[in-house]
Amino acid sequence: MPNGYWASRVKSVLYFVLAAFLEIAGCFSFWAWLRQGRPMWVLLPGIISLVLFSFCLTQIDSDYAGRAYAAYGGIYIVSSLVWLRVIEGSPPDRWDIIGASISIVGALIILLGPR
Repeated sequence: MPNGYWASRVKSVLYFVLAAFLEIAGCFSFWAWLRQGRPMWVLLPGIISLVLFSFCLTQIDSDYAGRAYAAYGGIYIVSSLVWLRVIEGSPPDRWDIIGASISIVGALIILLGPR
């Protein structure tokens, strides 16, 4: 494997995780405003979060955006379930865990597969 291969993959995973939580936080601000009756000002940090999320995805080491987004999908799913538990206080059920496990395996295959 080329020099720096694993360092690049670790960096990508860190950016994926950061991107996921930024995206979830940004989308949650809209959820809070529309579904929970929170004031409109909660949208401002949400919009900033979504801009930062987009920036993070551009930092992924991939020649193709589609491949980066596909790998990101699995990490997003797992991150969403962490959000569900930590922020919303609802533990994932076994079906959530099974689905997330399948998706993270797929994401890792896409991310770590030799090219």
